[in-house]
Amino acid sequence: MKPLFSLAAVAATLSFPLVASAQEQATTASSTGSMRPIPASDQMFRKSVWRSVDLREKQNQPMFSKGKEISGIIIEAVKRGELQAYTNDSLNKTFTVPEVIAKMSYAEEGVKLSAEEAALGFSADDLGGGAADDGWGAPAKGGKKKTAAATKKQPKLDANGKPMKDRKGKVIMETVPAVAAAPPKPTSFPYRYQDLYQMELKEDMIFDKKRSRMYHDIKSISIVVPSTLPLNVGGLETIVGVFKYSDLVKVFRNNPQNAIWFNSQNDAQHKNLADAFELWLFNSYITKVSNPGNKTLTDVFGGDKEGILASQQTAADLVEYEYNLWSF
Repeated sequence: MKPLFSLAAVAATLSFPLVASAQEQATTASSTGSMRPIPASDQMFRKSVWRSVDLREKQNQPMFSKGKEISGIIIEAVKRGELQAYTNDSLNKTFTVPEVIAKMSYAEEGVKLSAEEAALGFSADDLGGGAADDGWGAPAKGGKKKTAAATKKQPKLDANGKPMKDRKGKVIMETVPAVAAAPPKPTSFPYRYQDLYQMELKEDMIFDKKRSRMYHDIKSISIVVPSTLPLNVGGLETIVGVFKYSDLVKVFRNNPQNAIWFNSQNDAQHKNLADAFELWLFNSYITKVSNPGNKTLTDVFGGDKEGILASQQTAADLVEYEYNLWSF
């Protein structure tokens, strides 16, 4: 009996750390957004990489088919409460649904003077037909200009707020300045899903020494309002929301009819968006690699053109590094 008891005790001792390790990995996966995290002990090399995805590119259009845009799939899931949005790729602060809707909306600007009109001497008072003259110095009506402060007549009220009357019973009228109507507030309109054609992806490139291969461990995907969008009058990129990749995979799997990678060659072979990311069926370019200053390649190399060249060089360097690991 003693040998049997000892063997059972050893097996129980060995199984305890394995259970604890599995629990620790599951917690790590839920907090970082990783779908299949690689244990730190198996990581020979790791580098965080940020990529930009332009959904208008030909290779990315299957993710952006009309009526089934990936941006629409994600935003609709947020509205249903099926998906949580975060403010940044640290995934430590959340957006509410109204905040996400506000981020993907724009305010329609009112009528403004053009530079040519301002140079000719027109002012804001001339907009909407409210000018005192026709813009060329001629009075608009009857040879007289309108007074700046318009007036109106209204019943004179007593202390109790009732109209006052004279001895003959007529309501006493008084002349008061007319209160100018408040300008209408800008109305917000949501961007179309076709307008949200830019995504940002954060991943960890990890060389797994146990399997002897490089993995692209996607952490998060962001929806961005492009700075080049004509409706984006501010000209600045705005993050609509950042989403855990593990949460997105669940949304894509739960909506197989809409979350599709469109196969233009065969309608019977459309793929799920989750499979498209796993198979890397999209094109992207590197915008940032982890560095002490947390700077983008454009900031590091001092210009947009230099940043694009650095992106291509960085991608080649990472491939060469993986090749050297195999060679040596």
